[in-house]
Amino acid sequence: MMPDIAPRAEQGRLFLVPAPLDFGCDVTVALQDTLPLATIRVAARLQHWICENAKTTRSYLKRVDAIEPLDQPLQSLQLQELPREVHKKGDHLGEFDARPLLAPAVAGHDVGLVSEAGMPAIADPGASVVRAAHALGLTVIPLVGPVSLVLVLAASGLNGQNFAFVGYLPQDPAGRAKRIRELEALALATGQTQLFIETPYRNAAIVQALLQTLSPTTRLAIGSGLTLPQAHVRCLSVRQWRSQDAPPDKHTPAVFAIGR
Repeated sequence: MMPDIAPRAEQGRLFLVPAPLDFGCDVTVALQDTLPLATIRVAARLQHWICENAKTTRSYLKRVDAIEPLDQPLQSLQLQELPREVHKKGDHLGEFDARPLLAPAVAGHDVGLVSEAGMPAIADPGASVVRAAHALGLTVIPLVGPVSLVLVLAASGLNGQNFAFVGYLPQDPAGRAKRIRELEALALATGQTQLFIETPYRNAAIVQALLQTLSPTTRLAIGSGLTLPQAHVRCLSVRQWRSQDAPPDKHTPAVFAIGR
């Protein structure tokens, strides 16, 4: 049953609203093909938002409005952006105080948290907002939607009982190779699948580094374009990957995983 989100006298709630995974891609998919109707309906009724980028959030809400009319005109919605430094450094270490952003919730209004793609606070900013909501005694409600990390892990055949998301690898070649060797050693010794991501324009560089650094028998999964028509997930040994010629393109977000 869809939560009742009418304004109330008591404190509001924080809704974690997933976004489709096609942000920034050349192809978009029908919103209702990746988000449940219940999630779309909640998004349509929220009047207060915390987001990474107001422009892309408005674009998202226009797509919501085409399916479930917004309760208020788009121009009247209150959108607050996370600071730019949060985008660059992340906000998972407790350095950013997001409590002021939740003033509408303290005043009794429900608030939506949305990232650029997928679930807020999972491989995206937003953890500081969720942490602040708990500090303020607000109820946090995650809504259902796509999470690229979980989709790739499930489709990889790698260990889904024990896994870790390790964020981004170092950009400098030496540091990146060192980190790849560390993650491979951990995966092979413990069986724990290691997942990581990269900015799309570096996809080719990271694939090349993985194929040059990993052992031939280590298994490597690459998933890209999740939920899009060109979605592709493949898991092969590094030896097998070296004979392939199909790395993710430089425009499509990808998830990488190594394991045994």
